[in-house]
Amino acid sequence: MTALHTEPRWYSHPYPPEGASAAEGILNQLGRPELDLLTVLVREAAQNSWDARDRQQNGPVRFGIDLGYVSPAYAEAWRRLLSNGAPSNEHLPLRRTLRSGIRIMTVSDRGTNGLGGPTRAHQIAGGRQDFIAFVRNVGEPRDTALGGGTYGFGKAVFYLLSGLGTVLVHTRCRNETGELETRLIGCALGQSYRAADAAGNETRYTGRHWWGDASGEVIDPLIGADAEETARILGLVPFSAQETGTSIVILDPQLDGLEPKEAAAYLAETVAWHLWPKMLERADGSLPMEFSVTCEGRDFPVPDPRTTSPLNLFVDAYQQLATDDGRIISCQKPIKRLGRLGLVKRPVVPLTPSPAARRAMEMVQIERSVHHVALMRPAELVVTYWPGRETGAELLSYAGVFRADEEMDATYAEAEPPTHDAWNHQRLEGHDRTFVRTTFTRLKEAVDELLQLSGGARQGSANVALGAASVRFSPLVGGAQGTGGATDYGPPSSTGRATAAPDDDEEPSAPRHSTRTGVGRNGRGQRFSTLPHEADDATRAPRPRVKYAGETTYEERFGHAVLVQAFTLPAPLLQRVRAELAVALPGTGNRETDPPAGAAMPGLVGWEDPTGTLHASPTFVIEGGDDAVWRAIVRPAPDTITEITVKTQAVNAS
Repeated sequence: MTALHTEPRWYSHPYPPEGASAAEGILNQLGRPELDLLTVLVREAAQNSWDARDRQQNGPVRFGIDLGYVSPAYAEAWRRLLSNGAPSNEHLPLRRTLRSGIRIMTVSDRGTNGLGGPTRAHQIAGGRQDFIAFVRNVGEPRDTALGGGTYGFGKAVFYLLSGLGTVLVHTRCRNETGELETRLIGCALGQSYRAADAAGNETRYTGRHWWGDASGEVIDPLIGADAEETARILGLVPFSAQETGTSIVILDPQLDGLEPKEAAAYLAETVAWHLWPKMLERADGSLPMEFSVTCEGRDFPVPDPRTTSPLNLFVDAYQQLATDDGRIISCQKPIKRLGRLGLVKRPVVPLTPSPAARRAMEMVQIERSVHHVALMRPAELVVTYWPGRETGAELLSYAGVFRADEEMDATYAEAEPPTHDAWNHQRLEGHDRTFVRTTFTRLKEAVDELLQLSGGARQGSANVALGAASVRFSPLVGGAQGTGGATDYGPPSSTGRATAAPDDDEEPSAPRHSTRTGVGRNGRGQRFSTLPHEADDATRAPRPRVKYAGETTYEERFGHAVLVQAFTLPAPLLQRVRAELAVALPGTGNRETDPPAGAAMPGLVGWEDPTGTLHASPTFVIEGGDDAVWRAIVRPAPDTITEITVKTQAVNAS
């Protein structure tokens, strides 16, 4: 073991004659956030990491959260080094905690600048001053243009999460000469108190404590070789040769009543809900950030927002911002462009989230359906999910993304509380107050238009040809209506070319299935054909018929809600199936194969064979005679009862 040049020890901060901030005041900077502390941690720490990204490096910012315990191999070193000069347990119960198992949470980033700049608050230097902003000072304004943070209060959540109010800060940065420099310091926020000093005189203390190099007149971080060796002795993850970034180790993290693995699962979901814009590739293919959550060596994957419902709705809305589908949001008096809005609407299967996902969704006030707009500033970190008017249909959802223009960034930043989780126009005055208030007025107007409250069809709806459908269900996107012209792909048959039998040979209509998108169940039940089975009369050729395999169900295919009707074809012959689709408006009972005024029509997506392969064709030839289950996949019409009738007819091979 390399001997330490400087043995770290604790230093408790006495009140200076000119006064100072008490620890309680710093901890109260966050106020009483509506979000739980684990969520605040994810949001604040990720904002800090994004603002500190190293623009000279290629690749994403890597952000990770790890939960675990200090390994027994390092526990004695923790007890020895972190007990050195520690205040008494009544002022900071560190020694008592170190005697038992030491639970820690490490929040780290790489590909960032680290906490560089001066290490003492009175020092002046050009460029960034991240170290003193995080370790020394309180309430400094942001120094990053278009950054996510504004008040510098994000550090308070680290102390609030610690049962000891104690963290270790391990960082690698470049110093004033451009050389890589490792720094290590401990910080604690307890309670202000009075105690006798070495001479027996009573002294008042702020409740702030630091652990590091106490050889000078103030406590300094361990630097260079001492920092690296101490980190190694404590078992902290080292930095690679040219790596910069920061790891903040929270001692005795409080997990809001969750077990560590439960907390890790919740943190992974929270990352997805609050940071998903940073998980999307830019136009040039680059990725802004990568996220990881681990607990005791086990990885807890962060959900992919592109394929996770209902986050994929917000992703679709976000992608509109770069297209003509994105709309400009403006204030007219005074005239000012505020930002851009993307907005999408489509049926979504009722959500059945995991406990961790449900907890994360409840934190953003989303339950079984989505009717929200994600608000963000140019830094593209989600501020909040603004709830708009509900659709009135359980299976119909919409999602939007509003991104403020860069010129408006300062206005929206000033409207945020310290936790950056709302835009409150009441915090502002003058035109800025008007701009923020008008933002929500415009959002309400856009939602009302999207929901077509008068029943009219939205302009720009496309007629999508079913023949152009792909296995990723492109006809389900963008409010497409109608079945359109279609391409019959033809039957894959080994008996030669197939031709349809005359229409008068068609079996009478099979049972009809009704599903209202606002209810999500069969509205009229099922009826089965009572025709005699072909085997009952050996002198008759078998006749085609459809046998339904259960009721119509709502399912999800590649992020889209669809109706699925399973069926079999008992007769052992080639048959061509087709779907007759109809709608009835709620309360009317009228069955319509032509769309009523203002109503969209359902559309057939295709036929799913027993292997799960989709055949995107309006009709399809199937060899019957076994129990193979096929499925008709249908795009429902919102706010209607959708009826599905599968029909079949014999095919003559020639």
